[in-house]
Amino acid sequence: MWDFMIEKVKIEIYKKEKRPTSQISCFYDVVHRILVARWAKNNTRLHCLDHSLHPRYYSDAWLPEDSTRCAPHRDGEISQEMMKCFRMFFPNDDEYSKVFDEYAMFSMKSGPFEDLTSISKMATMEPKNWWVNFGAQTPFLQTLAFRLLGQPSSSSCVERNWSTYAFIHSLKRNKLTTSRA
Repeated sequence: MWDFMIEKVKIEIYKKEKRPTSQISCFYDVVHRILVARWAKNNTRLHCLDHSLHPRYYSDAWLPEDSTRCAPHRDGEISQEMMKCFRMFFPNDDEYSKVFDEYAMFSMKSGPFEDLTSISKMATMEPKNWWVNFGAQTPFLQTLAFRLLGQPSSSSCVERNWSTYAFIHSLKRNKLTTSRA
């Protein structure tokens, strides 16, 4: 999705600059570096594992919406980081092997996950609730999903931006017009 978004940003910048995409744009280069740095900062092993355990990303309703989408178990980068996370959370070889088996059943919609209700609710149900209802036969994966999917999203990056903006434009420094700020 990030690659798709970066490509859309590139098209918009080049359209605004009225130049072909084969030419170099200094502005796009700066924006591209910022977007790639943000992706690198946000693309952690835990994010990959969280993405891998979200039932929506395996649903037959979500995948066909865009031809570039693929389930997390079919993405090499996500799978590699997910495996590293599994090893970190399950250092015991027996548990590590069991969690792999459980993940295979989950990602391939087999075993306890082949029920039509389980499959149909992947796209519409809250992920934590889905794991409560359908993950009982995969205790390692269910416990991990509860821990990861129960985490609230963080707005720390946004808060940082707004606090910086407050130094520039505040009630004390309100001589700046909105457009100038």
